[in-house]
Amino acid sequence: MSDPDKADPNQHRIYKEDIDALLHIMRALRTPETGCPWDLEQDFKSIAPYTIEEAYEVADAIERNDFPDLCDELGDLLLQVVYHAQMAAELDRFSFRDVVAGICRKMIRRHPHVFGDEKQRSAGQVAGMWERLKQQEKSEKNGGNEILEDTTTLSGVPATLPALNRAIKLQNKAARVGFDWPDSTLIFDKIIEELEEVRNEIKPDADRKAVEAEVGDLLFAVTNLARHLKINPEV
Repeated sequence: MSDPDKADPNQHRIYKEDIDALLHIMRALRTPETGCPWDLEQDFKSIAPYTIEEAYEVADAIERNDFPDLCDELGDLLLQVVYHAQMAAELDRFSFRDVVAGICRKMIRRHPHVFGDEKQRSAGQVAGMWERLKQQEKSEKNGGNEILEDTTTLSGVPATLPALNRAIKLQNKAARVGFDWPDSTLIFDKIIEELEEVRNEIKPDADRKAVEAEVGDLLFAVTNLARHLKINPEV
């Protein structure tokens, strides 16, 4: 196979099925004057919804236990990674290979019980190790400065996650620092309390925002119950 970086994007070739072929195809689609007009018009924000959609289609194929479709959908999701990396490379920010190198370093760093020295491997996985290593990485990104606790306890949960999924992640983070119900049965009292607050807000001159807030509290409490019962609230 010829060097994909030097290949003529207009020349039709049959490439072997590997990542270099996909990278070449993406570069060809984004090549000014000869590429695809639609692909050339896209940017990070316009492509982001497709990235999310493809992730959901992967999850749907898994739910249906459809492996041929899962293979196809994973390809679509991989294309999204390549797409974003290509646009970043055009801005001289990073390349696809930087993405790969970064995740390789991260996985090795976060699994010292697998990739570490003999002492680390013999110690096995320590409870809370993953979170501690993540906090260490954040500190390093912050120039080695200590990150204040009040900005980290619930940080790192994307605001763009589906609401119920985000609620679960926030509750899990709070639970790690001891802010949690000790028993799922105690959550029922909270749910009843929140339900009454919703009922009290529903009146002829009700403030819609206030009702939304109270319903949100109710949903959050029910989600917490689902988390304790190990039930996915999305299901």
